[in-house]
Amino acid sequence: MTVIKTAMVMAAGLGTRMRPLTETRPKPLVEVGGKAMIDHCFEKLAEAGIHKAVVNVHYLADKLEAHLAALQYPIEIRVSDERQQLMETGGGLVQAEPLIHEPNFFCINSDNLWTDGPTNSLHQIAQAWDDTKMDALLLLIPHASAHNYQGTGDFHLDRENRISRKLPDQPAPLIFSGIQLMSKRLLRDAPSGPFSTNILWERAIGEGRLFGIVHQGEWFEVGSPEAIAPTEAALASV
Repeated sequence: MTVIKTAMVMAAGLGTRMRPLTETRPKPLVEVGGKAMIDHCFEKLAEAGIHKAVVNVHYLADKLEAHLAALQYPIEIRVSDERQQLMETGGGLVQAEPLIHEPNFFCINSDNLWTDGPTNSLHQIAQAWDDTKMDALLLLIPHASAHNYQGTGDFHLDRENRISRKLPDQPAPLIFSGIQLMSKRLLRDAPSGPFSTNILWERAIGEGRLFGIVHQGEWFEVGSPEAIAPTEAALASV
């Protein structure tokens, strides 16, 4: 298994769909089950043996930084500051790259909530990583395991687990979880300024270097206040 010790935690979003809860706090600090969502994320990182996390901040950054400073997990935390300009997902990765010293690292949305299957989910991804042919490996969710999700899916996998996008106006069987393992190769020749990671994914798809692995546990989309109660109920029953 490839040993991954570093993670990029994406935490700079505005959380507009989570209003009014995000009027006075950033979305990663919204609580689910008595714990901030970013704490759920750090708990998973610690369980997977991550030693260092780079967290980008923008909206109500002071509150998020203070929260991070008080965390008690055995993880070194560095902040990538986007106060002056929100860089979106791809631009945020490029800005944070100098703080990431490993060639391969996890990238995780801070508002993700998931349960593991038979094995630790991050270890499952690392086990499947093949540095010779992958620039990114995305954790994908089948609809049956995607709680609160209202969309029509994102991706297909071929027999070798290479990713392709769904066709316009057509459903797809797999949903991106917001969790991926990536190589710094994915960031090469990236655009300057704010941009979406989708630009980098499209190039990787064209080169046959974007892969997926199907999650074996449950996953929860918590994009609105209404999703909190059913998520808490489901987590309590696990």
